Amino acid sequence: MEMLSLATELSNNSYPGRGIVIGKSEDGTKAVTAYFIMGRSSNSRNRVFVTEGEGIRTEAFDPSKLEDPSLIIYAPVRVLGNDTIVTNGDQTDTAYDGISNGLTFEQSLRIREFEPDGPNYTPRISGVMHVENGVYDYQMSILKSNNGNPDACNRYTFSYENPVSGEGHFIHTYMHDGNPLPSFEGEPKLVGISGNIDEFADMIWNSLNEENKVSLFVRYIDIATGKYETRIINKNK
Repeated sequence: MEMLSLATELSNNSYPGRGIVIGKSEDGTKAVTAYFIMGRSSNSRNRVFVTEGEGIRTEAFDPSKLEDPSLIIYAPVRVLGNDTIVTNGDQTDTAYDGISNGLTFEQSLRIREFEPDGPNYTPRISGVMHVENGVYDYQMSILKSNNGNPDACNRYTFSYENPVSGEGHFIHTYMHDGNPLPSFEGEPKLVGISGNIDEFADMIWNSLNEENKVSLFVRYIDIATGKYETRIINKNK
């Protein structure tokens, strides 16, 4: 698989929707993840990321303008022991509860489908990073309608053991802007990861479409110790 430039992938797509990147830093010492949200409607754009425990949640920037919280207010990131769960919806809680009860990441998501927001039927994209005793691996998942047909759900899980330094995988909800929005296709894209946490966060944020970008979360986890650094960037301030 050809390694792609994450900056190019983002700058050439005005509306990838919501996106998850997971991989390993160039020096091989950090597990890396990023999650961003974008919006076309005023309701989607009226959001910020805020810290909640070891994770984050979305909240309305201006509560008086919040219209429908059902698909835009959720906890995208939660931490369960050595697992960091990152998703684009309330299936973060589904994965957290399932893993807590002994299910695998994939088994936990079996009770969920794509979002009920026809005609888009936005895919649910999810990831989990496992860092323990100096060992790191991760999985990514997408639950999507069958080419826009809501009567069928297509489920894909991708597992990455012993990730290569300087490499990551990128999955997002939409191929590009459109009406209806076309769902992501194929396996997660292989992308390069470089720089420290601030450089990586700035690259992503500056590459996202200025009009549509809303918020960004980036975390670097030390694979040896489990300690982490986090950056949150919100367009609304």
